[in-house]
Amino acid sequence: MEAAIITTYRCPNKCYMCNVWKHPTKREEEFKPSLLEKLPSLEFANVTGGEPFLRDDIEEIISVLRKKAKRIVMSTNGYFTQKILAIAQKNKNIGIRISIEGLPAANDELRGVKDGFDHGLRTLLELQRLGFKDIGFGITVSDRNAKDMIELYQLAKTMNVEFATAAVHNSYYFHKYDNEIQKKEEVITCFEEIVRDLLKSKKIKNLYRAYFNYGLINYIRGNKRLLPCEAGTENFFLDPWGDIRPCNGMEENIWFESMGNLKEKSFEEIWRGEKAKQIREKVKTCPKNCWMIGTAAPVMKKYFIKPTAWIIKNKMKTDRGKGRGFGSLALGKNNKVQSCIN
Repeated sequence: MEAAIITTYRCPNKCYMCNVWKHPTKREEEFKPSLLEKLPSLEFANVTGGEPFLRDDIEEIISVLRKKAKRIVMSTNGYFTQKILAIAQKNKNIGIRISIEGLPAANDELRGVKDGFDHGLRTLLELQRLGFKDIGFGITVSDRNAKDMIELYQLAKTMNVEFATAAVHNSYYFHKYDNEIQKKEEVITCFEEIVRDLLKSKKIKNLYRAYFNYGLINYIRGNKRLLPCEAGTENFFLDPWGDIRPCNGMEENIWFESMGNLKEKSFEEIWRGEKAKQIREKVKTCPKNCWMIGTAAPVMKKYFIKPTAWIIKNKMKTDRGKGRGFGSLALGKNNKVQSCIN
């Protein structure tokens, strides 16, 4: 089980691709850290927002989650450097991803905050100086910053930190319905450059990142998802009011349908309840074909044969210098690639 823990919808940024800052939660409405005691054991928890470090009790939230999740990664804009460093030093086994939308000019314009790039980079450098390993950048790609993605990727490689990608999506969570990539082929070309480079890596994690980025290319082209979406089955989304939802990308009519609220019921009651069953049926027919890490990663692990086969095929092509395009790979029960994996 994997989870996204949305601590708040308060945010100091004014991002072009997300209007959550126009719809902030009130402090008194947001769940108390003790509510997280009701969560089940988790393989992974992403702590995000809004901006999670706006929570005065973020340290208590992390403390509870450390008992629940094998791995925790916090997504932040990196602006509150000293607060981030203070909490990180007490929780040295957590991961931190700093959202940066490009080089300084592009980042500060697209995230609507002065000196945002400087704050984010300084936070990352300070974390690295303190010896943290599970740190890195995260970028949401559009027409306006696709080329900057290449430079950020190279910077991350030079610094030996992680590099996470996303493409602009529309959803009620973002309060945005006009995010659209117009110059698709230009953006795809940038992603293909990163995919080819990742496929050259000897790190297993980078090879699966290549597949994830190939999934983003597939999404930008408007195709069906590479793998089925099992939001609300393999993962869930806890919002600041305590509602359990399948994900952050579904249509508005489904978004309003909570599986249940942790303030009122146990997690088991919610997860096995009739409302959860109804929502899972709606997930099966969701037309959006989103490809976000929160819903893609769990099914990449569950249906690992297909991504692994794609990796083997395309890594071989890349190693031979033929990796210009990346195609899907259909598997049969007796496929030779499957026997190689086993």
